[in-house]
Amino acid sequence: MAFEIVVLVSGFGSNLQALIDAAKAHPDQYRIKAVICNRPQAYALERARQANIPYFTICAAAGQTRESYDQQLNQQLETLQPDLIVMAGFMRILSAGFTEKWQHKLINIHPSLLPKYPGLNTHQRALDARDAIHGISIHYVNAEVDGGPVIAQAQLEIKSQDSAETLAQRIHELEHQLLPAVVLAIATKKIHYNLAHHQVTFLGDEIQAPLSLENLYRAKSTD
Repeated sequence: MAFEIVVLVSGFGSNLQALIDAAKAHPDQYRIKAVICNRPQAYALERARQANIPYFTICAAAGQTRESYDQQLNQQLETLQPDLIVMAGFMRILSAGFTEKWQHKLINIHPSLLPKYPGLNTHQRALDARDAIHGISIHYVNAEVDGGPVIAQAQLEIKSQDSAETLAQRIHELEHQLLPAVVLAIATKKIHYNLAHHQVTFLGDEIQAPLSLENLYRAKSTD
């Protein structure tokens, strides 16, 4: 049986589309079992519908606590029993109890070179700091906002004419390459999370520095 993932989304879903396309290209490696969204009008749900992927909307009620919402999300995931949960633009902070339960199966994509710029407005913060480079990180999730062991990163040079909007567009191109590559590497057991020691390994060795696209493509070419 193919490795099964659930994708958590909140918005337009371009990273979801990248995962859908990769799953079609590698049907023997992984499949998207379901999409879960917290916003009923998100275009990501239309992407799931067009790809014939089951989808669920779990909206937060007025005044609902984070823990209560996460209990609903947890119940749906318990039913689905995915091998991996991918936060692909899921704009909610998860509770400590939820992340502790799922941390070995839960990854997130974040638009900065962590540990730089956790949280929001990462592109503008990189510009304000006059950084020369900017990028993305994919990491396992823990209770710390945008914390947890970093798996892989990709970066680009910031151009003098860049704005937060142009950086966001260029960053999306990196995301659409790196996220499917990481998911494929997890699905094929090249990347593994050692829950006992909270360590991430790649090809059996502990990751000492974030993996690059080149690392992941090289490993794939040896299959």
